[in-house]
Amino acid sequence: MITLLIRKMAQKDLKEVLKIYPEGIDTGMATFQTEVPSERVWDEGHHAALRFVAEEHNRVVGWIAISPVSTRAVYSGVGEVSIHLSNNSKGKGIASKLFKSLIEDSEKQDFWTLQSSIFAINASSIQLHKKMGFRIVGMKEQIAQLHGKWHDTDEQVP
Repeated sequence: MITLLIRKMAQKDLKEVLKIYPEGIDTGMATFQTEVPSERVWDEGHHAALRFVAEEHNRVVGWIAISPVSTRAVYSGVGEVSIHLSNNSKGKGIASKLFKSLIEDSEKQDFWTLQSSIFAINASSIQLHKKMGFRIVGMKEQIAQLHGKWHDTDEQVP
């Protein structure tokens, strides 16, 4: 029997979270990052109270967190969602459980808008977001290059 625990991310989890990050980089459709950020950079870039991990058999297998979209006070309740799962953990419903915890807690933390910017070619992430109540509100064409190739992103909000 698989034991899955969704819980708030602790500082001790950061090393494990960053071990999952390269798997997303390797897909070529999860992030424009080409290198894993340092612990300090990752930590500073994500809201301290809105980070969750999925733990299976005492091992972190996925994470979800919110990054601020702006330093301006008027956007303090708007966050961009990032979610990553280890390759062996996909297709088990873990991402939905992470999302549910994040959405519930973000409302308690006075967030009024969550958004995601997803590679247009990342069908599984787009489907996950739709399942969680997000909808595509636009597309940013040729927003950035990855390995010399331009990519579009779908902009999604609930």
